[in-house]
Amino acid sequence: MKKWLIFFMVLSCSVLSFSTCGLIGDKTASMSLIYGAVALFSFVLLAAYCVFAYKKEVWFVFLFLSVSVINAGYFFLSVSKTLDAALWANRISYLGSVFLPLIMLVIIMKECKIHYKKRFIGMLFTVSILIFLLAASPGILDVYYKSVSLATINGISVLEKVYGPLHSVYLFYLVFYFGFMVAVIIYSSIEKKIKKATHAIIIAGSVLINICIWLFEQLVKMDFELLSVSYIITELFLLGIHILLNEKGTEEEKVYIKEAEKTFFDTAESEISDMEALLFFNECLSSLTPSERKILDLHFSGKSTKEIMEELCITENTVKFHNKNLYRKFGVSSKKQLLAICKENGFSVL
Repeated sequence: MKKWLIFFMVLSCSVLSFSTCGLIGDKTASMSLIYGAVALFSFVLLAAYCVFAYKKEVWFVFLFLSVSVINAGYFFLSVSKTLDAALWANRISYLGSVFLPLIMLVIIMKECKIHYKKRFIGMLFTVSILIFLLAASPGILDVYYKSVSLATINGISVLEKVYGPLHSVYLFYLVFYFGFMVAVIIYSSIEKKIKKATHAIIIAGSVLINICIWLFEQLVKMDFELLSVSYIITELFLLGIHILLNEKGTEEEKVYIKEAEKTFFDTAESEISDMEALLFFNECLSSLTPSERKILDLHFSGKSTKEIMEELCITENTVKFHNKNLYRKFGVSSKKQLLAICKENGFSVL
């Protein structure tokens, strides 16, 4: 677990270093390089997860893929030379951006042990497709952007946009998902589905990072898309908590397996002992003389010594003699122990 956490922290620090260099360095040539580096880093993380993850979760593959698509779109937009190329790059970026909240929500629900129906996910997926078609409409329709043009700022290409009447739909879409994620985390914490507060904080942090940066970009105009970096940090946060919870689950599974093995072997030993005892009892029975077997049957039927003497027409000393032989052969020292062994081994009177 420690190795995974160290790996997680190193990756986070690397991403932060990328963003810092891009923001304080040469803004003419370095911006496109930063976008390219972040995009490349995203694809490296995707490849690393697909190659090195012991148990691959399909939703994490989608998560890494969507972040890679987003950052590829940012990079292609920054180097676009024509409006048409810039619009296609913008569509690529939106392709990842629209589906990312859905993927994050599903992962958070799984980590918080919230059960959901496939029909519910299918409904959200359908809505996401409609939102993507709306966001991809610029250049075809003027409902998302009233107008759009290509401009060059600090050496990179950007889209100068005038928002259309349906642009707010995408904003409501993001607010809905962010609110849903926060509600899931709060509910899971209250219901103790997340046992440790630190796990809930890490999951919440992955959501709050994006909320804060998204709000910051709405209020402050910047040349660099900080979301390109925050998305990578988000996927690392989610991967980190997934590893923590999975390793804990693995330890619990090991304990369960050990207990199951112990129960199995204890049961097997008990069954073997019972079988050996039954074999010994049957051997003892087969070694009895006809007189000893008759005495044993009468004892097991509840007859007293006097009743046995009368029924078999023998003396008390003869009964005691047969009893002594019975005790010796069965390895007991009293009539009570002899009858107990007979009951345990399913003895029946002839």
